[in-house]
Amino acid sequence: MAMATVHFYEKPGCLNNAKQKRLLVEAGHLLIVHDLLQQPWEENSTMLRSFFGDLPIADWFNRAAPAVKSGEVVPEEVDEQQAIALMIAQPLLIRRPLMEVDGNRQVGFDADTIAAWLEVAVATDLETCPKQHQQQACGS
Repeated sequence: MAMATVHFYEKPGCLNNAKQKRLLVEAGHLLIVHDLLQQPWEENSTMLRSFFGDLPIADWFNRAAPAVKSGEVVPEEVDEQQAIALMIAQPLLIRRPLMEVDGNRQVGFDADTIAAWLEVAVATDLETCPKQHQQQACGS
């Protein structure tokens, strides 16, 4: 794939999002970065839903989000409408990053998916929060 323009929706300050962006830029892609937490998802719920494609609903969620870790939100127990409503109310619940290239949308940074889609070799897990086991995690 030639250079792509990637709309990259991140949580500012996220270590993994920084690594993911660096990998994409080093592969020659142009990034347009958006703050995932500041998007008007309530006005764009259909757009938000489109990033998840046919993934199981539970895979839409950021497993490191405080509400998931505490058990307040159990991704396996919500339907599509509930999931989107929860994510609009608490954007930290949205699995990151959200990416869009030429109208094609993806969620997460799965190595195989990224390699096939953007021709980027991902050598390590750049999706699981490296701080999730620390007392002072970044609020995921």
